Amino acid sequence: MRRRPMHMSDEALDPLRAALVELRTELKVPLAFPKRVLKAADNAAAQPNLPDKDARDLPLFTIDQRTSKDLDQAMHLERRPGGGYRVYYAIADVAAFVKPGSPLDAEAHDRIETLYFPDLKVPLHPPVLSEDAASLLPNQVRPALLWQHDLDAYGNVTDSSVSRAMVRSLVQYDYAGAQQAIDNGSAGESLALLREIGKLREAVEIARGGISVNLPDQEVTTLEDGSFRLSYVATLPVEGWNEQLSLMTGMSAAQIMLDTGAGILRTQKEQADQNVVKRLHDIAKALGIVWRPGISYATLVRNLDPHQQTHMAFLSEATSMLLKSEYTVFRDDQKPAYTMHAAIAAPYTHCTAPLRRLVDRYTGELCVAACSDTAPPNWVLDALYCIPCDMARGKSGPADRQTVDLAEAAALMHRVGEVFDAAVIDTDAERGKPREGKVFLADPAVLAKVESTNGLELQLGSSVRATLKRANPSADGDKVLFTVP
Repeated sequence: MRRRPMHMSDEALDPLRAALVELRTELKVPLAFPKRVLKAADNAAAQPNLPDKDARDLPLFTIDQRTSKDLDQAMHLERRPGGGYRVYYAIADVAAFVKPGSPLDAEAHDRIETLYFPDLKVPLHPPVLSEDAASLLPNQVRPALLWQHDLDAYGNVTDSSVSRAMVRSLVQYDYAGAQQAIDNGSAGESLALLREIGKLREAVEIARGGISVNLPDQEVTTLEDGSFRLSYVATLPVEGWNEQLSLMTGMSAAQIMLDTGAGILRTQKEQADQNVVKRLHDIAKALGIVWRPGISYATLVRNLDPHQQTHMAFLSEATSMLLKSEYTVFRDDQKPAYTMHAAIAAPYTHCTAPLRRLVDRYTGELCVAACSDTAPPNWVLDALYCIPCDMARGKSGPADRQTVDLAEAAALMHRVGEVFDAAVIDTDAERGKPREGKVFLADPAVLAKVESTNGLELQLGSSVRATLKRANPSADGDKVLFTVP
């Protein structure tokens, strides 16, 4: 079940800490770095491989969560003389620090990606790199892969290239601060242009048939009586505009790799299984959502409001049912038969978060080589076909899902026996279990298993009064269970 990240107050974390420790043990999460890796990181931080190009005059800025120190991207936006825009997009140059075959490289291939838990972060690289020497922190000179995107007046990319350069970010914004500055007019031109360019890119996305579903964050807060509250918190518009620049860079990188004959794409088939499509239509109908013939899924979801309970229920279930993305590798001009990412409606790759994700270091190297008209490094080519298997070993998916399950159980454990308004958003009828399924609750913000105990089958999309039978963070299997009497 794919859900947005969960945020918790410190007080809400207290009863969960033991369960989170157990979860990390179960997933075999490596909390500490070996001494040889830490030593290699110290050496790399002191002696990085720096580029000759100097782009420190660009007044870059970053936007991320308020407490983030592992800053992968920085940007500067400006108008082009004669019309259109130029976007400079700097990405942390992890390869300047991590040498192929080194202890740092081997450790990164073991860890695959940074894992985020409510009480701590398990980084891909040692903090001396990920939160210091390689991070695009404000007022620090750093090596970066500096993208230059030229856009026309409508937000279409007319040219993209990337090269290594030394850069310096001047300001670190959090999302709320950036949104406030844009809204009240105090933002400088570069930050203010993020709204203008972001909206143009959203229009470009609509025109090509792409989909962006910004589900609200799930948040756990502590009330005065010591109980927890689960709620949905809407994302800010600036988060979507920021994401558009990342998507734009990922699409440009994918096209560069396709043009030069070697790369790693993030692909997703255009057509889901017809049973899945029919199921989505059935869920929409049951929830009272009008899905007219000839209207695409992309058009439908763009017109839904996640703040409405039935719309949120549909979006949450639909994003979990649609086909998953995968990594597709090619080299020696042997391009794959399928290159598209259906949700993005274009070729796309992961390349903007190398501090947090292994694959991005490789795609960055391929693009730099292509734009400098040189052959990719052998260490990149030799590892290409291993990358999909490496990324499949990543633990962020199960870690995120099980963390949410734990938090929901902890927040509801003192409310067993209470009755809640809910909507049935899935049933197991196709698997021969018509009395089992899932319910969506808007308040508290929960998606959980439900069972019918009255002998009647669950009706997809029906509104029910669901009784909380179980909420136990330590339970095996379903930690939260509702019943419909």
